[in-house]
Amino acid sequence: MNQTVYSIEGKEVRGIELNDAVFGLPINEDVIWYAINNELANRRQGNACTKDRGEVHGSNAKPYKQKGTGRARRGDKKSPVLVGGGVVFGPKPRDYSYSIPKKAKRLAIKSILSLKAQSDTLKVVEDFSIESGKTKDLAGLLKNFGDGVRTVLVLKDDDPMLKRAAANIPWLSYLSYNRLSAHDLFYGRRVLMLETAAKNLNEFYAGKSREAAE
Repeated sequence: MNQTVYSIEGKEVRGIELNDAVFGLPINEDVIWYAINNELANRRQGNACTKDRGEVHGSNAKPYKQKGTGRARRGDKKSPVLVGGGVVFGPKPRDYSYSIPKKAKRLAIKSILSLKAQSDTLKVVEDFSIESGKTKDLAGLLKNFGDGVRTVLVLKDDDPMLKRAAANIPWLSYLSYNRLSAHDLFYGRRVLMLETAAKNLNEFYAGKSREAAE
């Protein structure tokens, strides 16, 4: 697949060949769904907690005698049927995370990359860096590609100054080419990929394409 490389001014400068085994696959919607739900589950804190009747603070004495009042019998004020009592089968802190096969994860990422490439929402941009680390410098550069749209920037390496500049832009998120997120990629309405990151992805997934498709 041949893709255009854009300069930081938003102009076409040259072409780049993208691996069809990474950017030209049929879209597998099922594996994308599983990968996104796996990431969301792994992000859950799982710290919701309620008290049962044994944990609620209160007296264990009967509020009134068993018989002769005409009212329903009560064991104590901590009964779940009373206001302020315990909660029956309420949530407790737990771990929601689980793992999926690596092949499925890789296939999901490649399916999303293929979806973005085939829908023309992926643009390859020549390598750049923000030496100052200032948000206004990066924001001015992104205006050449249209701003205000939920955008994912795929980096070629761990560039601390570029990450620092991107941190204060609410509609921009950044990912390293070797640590892609299925959720962020899929819901990004535009993907800007550095040229070296695109070349690295060609190699990073090329040797694993046949395994992931099986």
